[in-house]
Amino acid sequence: MRIRVDSIGCRLNISEVEEMARAFAGAGHRLVGPGELADLYVFNSCAVTHVASRKSRQIIRQMRRASPQAAVVVTGCYAELAPQEINALGVDLLVPNEQKDQLPQILAEAGLLRDADPIPAVDAPSFIPLSSLAGEIEGSHTRAFVKVQDGCDNRCTFCIVTVARGASRSRPLAEIVAEINRLVGLGYQEAVLSGVHLGSYGHDGGDAHGLSHLVRTILAETDLPRLRLSSLEPWDLDADFFEAWQNERLLPHLHLPLQSGCDATLRRMARRTNQAQFAALVEAARAAIPDVSITTDIIVGFPGETEAEFAESLAFVEQMQFAKLHIFRYSRREGTAAASMRGQVPAPLAQERSQRMHLLNASLEDSFRRQFVGRTLPVLWESHEPYGFGLQWSGLTGNYLRVVTHTSPEVNLRNRVIDAHLVETAPAALLGQLAPVFGGFPAGIRFELIPSQSLIP
Repeated sequence: MRIRVDSIGCRLNISEVEEMARAFAGAGHRLVGPGELADLYVFNSCAVTHVASRKSRQIIRQMRRASPQAAVVVTGCYAELAPQEINALGVDLLVPNEQKDQLPQILAEAGLLRDADPIPAVDAPSFIPLSSLAGEIEGSHTRAFVKVQDGCDNRCTFCIVTVARGASRSRPLAEIVAEINRLVGLGYQEAVLSGVHLGSYGHDGGDAHGLSHLVRTILAETDLPRLRLSSLEPWDLDADFFEAWQNERLLPHLHLPLQSGCDATLRRMARRTNQAQFAALVEAARAAIPDVSITTDIIVGFPGETEAEFAESLAFVEQMQFAKLHIFRYSRREGTAAASMRGQVPAPLAQERSQRMHLLNASLEDSFRRQFVGRTLPVLWESHEPYGFGLQWSGLTGNYLRVVTHTSPEVNLRNRVIDAHLVETAPAALLGQLAPVFGGFPAGIRFELIPSQSLIP
């Protein structure tokens, strides 16, 4: 059966559809991508903002139009929060978040997962592809997102995900280790541990050091070359946690969502941190983890945010010298405490503040990259595109720096971890020089980088 799986939203969504894709492929079904019709479309939706909800509706409509005879199945947070809206779009089945891990079985029981005659190869509309799943399954394995936890017990006043995903719950440790060993067998070089509230892993089973225990067990019981952690709430960590980075296979990258650099705003958000606590955590991480990259999330235009509060947030973000910011304009969501707060910030003002934060981000990113010019770092090479008489390859260092390099056309770097000497900065990337044995060109040759989505981490 030809199946198209797609997703928008967080890394957890990506992790979930990758696991679905592996399950479908393992059962003998064929995964198809943009430009190919399918017998079955599976979409993992998102509702973290109004924009995400709108994009989810657009993708569902495109799936329905692409092949009217095919079955369309929707799961994810938008399906959880707005089932009537999705049913009105003509989908065949909604699968709740808590049941999506059993999706192949549910589809089979519903009669939607079965053998089917091949669909003629004709042009078909493509929709937003946020993961190249067909390529991943066919052998171009590099990084895998591994879901270890779902749900959240936090009550941040801006967030609807707690409603959509439910209470925090952890996957069994042995199950996670077994999955990572399977991924190693498939050729993956890196796994990214993902969850809605990753730092709470194991707490539902009474293990206050659950995530640390999980990380150490994975490093001890698998041969995975590179292990990365996704977003971690700052209040879930202490200085002892950073001892795990003594193992170089645990990559030096921490994503610590701050959301605001203003203490008053943080209190209205019900975030369980403040400037002093967050700064102390960052200082401890940098002292313990060489070359660590610390990235964060920032919301601008939160209800009640005055110009003075925004200025305080901007100044604190600059003080922290993050490697990268993920910037969001506040999105009002019914069902959250913030939706009914007074002082909703007008959209034009929120947009202006977003632009100022983006300008700071550009400066921070450039400053962090420049620290590594002249260094040699291992890079996991992921993708390439034609460039003149050769190829332009793109990959990631352990501390999440995007690196590009140029090779002759016969060189294949995909899914190899190879050192690159970082010779200069470029927009959204660093230019790396490989040793000639790996197809690198002689020093002194100048290149202009190709503007490409592949340069975006």
